[in-house]
Amino acid sequence: MKNTLLIQETDFNKIRKIIKENPNKTIIFSSDNDELNRKVLEKEKINILLLNQIHRKDKLKQRNSGLNLVLAKLAKKRGISIGINLDEIIESKENNKKDILARVKQNIKICNKYKINMEFIALKDKNKRDSYDLKSLGLVLGMPTNMTSQIGKFF
Repeated sequence: MKNTLLIQETDFNKIRKIIKENPNKTIIFSSDNDELNRKVLEKEKINILLLNQIHRKDKLKQRNSGLNLVLAKLAKKRGISIGINLDEIIESKENNKKDILARVKQNIKICNKYKINMEFIALKDKNKRDSYDLKSLGLVLGMPTNMTSQIGKFF
């Protein structure tokens, strides 16, 4: 992960500046703001869009997973992978864990439909797992085998 850069900025101009200063790095962008996610997907060259699930609130009859069909089409067109935050899954309490896993499953279905690669990303060293564990988790959550074969490509 030494050649990887995580950007968690809220100002688009700062994001653009950081990306231009680091052209040879694998860039992971993460934000809780869906509009900012879309803007970065449309206009900037990133490698992975890391979707955080812990602060999202579901609607009455619909999950808010942070990924919709518009973002999925943009990610496919630009060759951007969707990241799953492994830290949230491992460190969350039981009540939140089921909601997070349900949102991740929804994102997996959308990514499978549009043939987008997904990647598990652990920001903390204590939550890092080997590729066999990540592939197993992906299969349990509903990833097809062609998607799990891509896991571990970046890390």
